[in-house]
Amino acid sequence: MRIAALLLASLLVPLAVPAHPGQPLPGRMAYTGGGSQLITAEAPSPGATTGTLTWWDRRGGRWVAAGSAPARFGAKGLAEGESRVQGTDTTPTGLFTLPYAFGVAPAPHGIHYPYRRATDQSWWCQDNESRRYNRWVEGLPRDCRAGESEHLTAYASQYARALVIGFNYGRPVRGRGAGIFLHVNGRGATAGCVSVSAEAMDRVLMWVHPLRRPHIAIGTTSGPTAITRY
Repeated sequence: MRIAALLLASLLVPLAVPAHPGQPLPGRMAYTGGGSQLITAEAPSPGATTGTLTWWDRRGGRWVAAGSAPARFGAKGLAEGESRVQGTDTTPTGLFTLPYAFGVAPAPHGIHYPYRRATDQSWWCQDNESRRYNRWVEGLPRDCRAGESEHLTAYASQYARALVIGFNYGRPVRGRGAGIFLHVNGRGATAGCVSVSAEAMDRVLMWVHPLRRPHIAIGTTSGPTAITRY
């Protein structure tokens, strides 16, 4: 039994300890989503409200930074994505897909990513009782209360252009959270999203490509929410 336990522990080591500490951040991660594009949103600590967004290309077997910008996080810092509670003003940590882009403004010319234009009828349903929880809806369904949802055009500045972050998206858990995006900066920290300048947001949207299966990793530089765990 002791030998079997030691063998099992040895198999788990590469997932817990970065194999190549000298590599750029994505090269030190346990898993990057399987694509050749990755965005990292990294804060110095769980309680931080600011950090850095970097977007990376995988070229010739190595990750190369394509761009970087200051980023903002939730007003209450970051929280483990798997245990986050809705309404806590925390940004969820983890590795997530980027289902599509959207915005109140038109799509940038030449964008490759799927882009959905918001209208006066566009809402993001955040009502835990709704069948459309954590989904875009055109016109509010009867079971989705306006007071529990976001009218997207009401945030014309922040949602001028944005990317949906696939947190709690595939099979959403009620009460965990909804409407987490990468969007344009507002006046300060976010309610749980990641935000960057309008110029940086446009640069990301022009760079990201669906055929390259991009993901976003959100976390801290060290500790239990460190990005290298993903």
